[in-house]
Amino acid sequence: MKPSISRLTITRFLLPILPILPILIATGMYAVAITTVNAQPNISINGNISPAKTGRGRTVKATVVIDIPHGYHVHSNRPLEKFLIATKLDVEAPKGIRVGPVTYPRALLRNFKFSKNRVAVYEGRVVMRFNVTVPPDFAGGSAEIKAKVRLQSCNDEVCFPPQTKETKLWLTVQ
Repeated sequence: MKPSISRLTITRFLLPILPILPILIATGMYAVAITTVNAQPNISINGNISPAKTGRGRTVKATVVIDIPHGYHVHSNRPLEKFLIATKLDVEAPKGIRVGPVTYPRALLRNFKFSKNRVAVYEGRVVMRFNVTVPPDFAGGSAEIKAKVRLQSCNDEVCFPPQTKETKLWLTVQ
């Protein structure tokens, strides 16, 4: 019985690479392992206003929380090296509502393989705070406040591309 064309084609393709096939497979597995080890972490961003209901002419406290998985960090809002990307919170509020300055937590100073110097970072749960003031003549019954956090996450060996994450905070005005 004569082999089919597809078997001949497969045999002609496989014979030359058979000696290096284990190397190709091992390299592919190594690449998958490296990709898995260096996968960008799932960092969550949440916001809260307290109290969620307020009157006109009042000020409430707002927080934005970054939750960073164990083994990862983000650069602080004031990195010690110019080339590092700072964590930055930008807050957008409706016209008339005033947003106070953001208070960032104190950074941790750590040593990592990628830097000869200590690096100012945030790890774990990071809480940023700011005040929101509703003017006495505010016309609306509610306000949507957008908080955008720009950050760069890293592990001990590699930093990932910067990203911007957004969360919305709602304030009811009575």
